[in-house]
Amino acid sequence: MSRPDAPTPTSAPAVVARVDFGACVLLLDDGTLLAAHARGRLMGHRKSLGNAIVVGDRVHFERGRGGATHARDTVVSRVEPRRSHFSRRVSGRRAAEQVVAANLDQVVLVASVAEPGFSRGLADRVLCQAEHLGLPARLVLNKSDLAGSTPDTDPDAIRDDYERASIPTHRACAKTQEGLEALRQACLGRRSLFVGHSGVGKSTLLNALVPGLDLLEGAVNEKTGKGRHTTTAAVLVRPAPDFELIDTPGVRAFGPWGIGPADLDRTYREFRPFLGACRFRDCRHAGEPGCAVAEAAAAAHIAPRRYDSYRRLLSELEPES
Repeated sequence: MSRPDAPTPTSAPAVVARVDFGACVLLLDDGTLLAAHARGRLMGHRKSLGNAIVVGDRVHFERGRGGATHARDTVVSRVEPRRSHFSRRVSGRRAAEQVVAANLDQVVLVASVAEPGFSRGLADRVLCQAEHLGLPARLVLNKSDLAGSTPDTDPDAIRDDYERASIPTHRACAKTQEGLEALRQACLGRRSLFVGHSGVGKSTLLNALVPGLDLLEGAVNEKTGKGRHTTTAAVLVRPAPDFELIDTPGVRAFGPWGIGPADLDRTYREFRPFLGACRFRDCRHAGEPGCAVAEAAAAAHIAPRRYDSYRRLLSELEPES
């Protein structure tokens, strides 16, 4: 005979809306938020979940008798296989993967044209990672009201570089509402992961994109005891059916994961028509004679600033001699 307080298995899986060490917030199909904890076998040696359970995972859980909502009474028992994920290299000297979120439809990179200025290096790292993982990505140039006339402060000049690489790009401004409706339409029917450099206004943009989003985030944060106005961990919210947004903490740097110098060129999609046309089969497109990619950049078939960004990233990925 089972104990009166024994957990009751559930048949319908839930979506993980937030993870804090071994604790989770689950989002049920009816919009209910449920605090839970993971079974010990899912925990790492440091008693944290690591990559075992991340935001966006679909999980099965067992509820305490009476439908208890306390984390100690609801147990995540199994994680369904992921159809996609987005990851990065963990900061520090030890090489390790951090899975940021799972079961995504697209990555939305938010950058600003000023305060702080556009970081081409960070933007290309995020976009390369998304391409490497087979995830569609789009670029949002926020704070368009602060636009300037230089190549890295003019949103139209930046947009030209990336749209030539077949990366959808949006001008946007939370303050003036510019571009918000087009971005909203691009996110409807999708689960979108929002990533951005610290200070680019990503959370402000999201709150302008979906009025009341801060209240939804607050409801999730109440389950974990975290502050409601600062993004300290990835948070998934569902403002409407088939419309899911994942906000992430601002990053100061971004390290690609799983990309080496031999396959970096494949993550720059505008390079692909020219790959295989170089004089040397093992061309790295870093100044070798007869390089078709370099020639395409010189002829402006490839945006020269994207090519320069590629070479900088390639030099970082090349092993030290």
